[in-house]
Amino acid sequence: MTVRAGGFTLIEVLVALFVTGIALAAGMRALGVVTQASESLTPRLAAQWSADNDLAELRLRRIWPNVGERAFDCSQGPYLFECRELVTDTPNPSFRRVEVNVTVPGDPTILATAVSLLPNGPSHVL
Repeated sequence: MTVRAGGFTLIEVLVALFVTGIALAAGMRALGVVTQASESLTPRLAAQWSADNDLAELRLRRIWPNVGERAFDCSQGPYLFECRELVTDTPNPSFRRVEVNVTVPGDPTILATAVSLLPNGPSHVL
């Protein structure tokens, strides 16, 4: 009768190390994604403020915007932004749709978007 010594074989140890390595690699990848997302959060928040500011200004000034597109500087704090405002007609002639996209000059990536409907005339309130 032979007595087996307790413990793991070399193959079992290698498989356990492989599984542990895969789990650690997946964890590091998830940590990297979270870190990248948190780094871009502050500029995206500032870009959203810029887009919201443009729409608020149009509402407060009670401007009936012309249909078309315009681009202008809408920097916010230390961030240099360019806003692109697109005004289109709606099926109801009393309203115009205004979409504001915010980008960094020279980069086509849209950081924030805001969309609103503007009424024609000061008597309407949204």
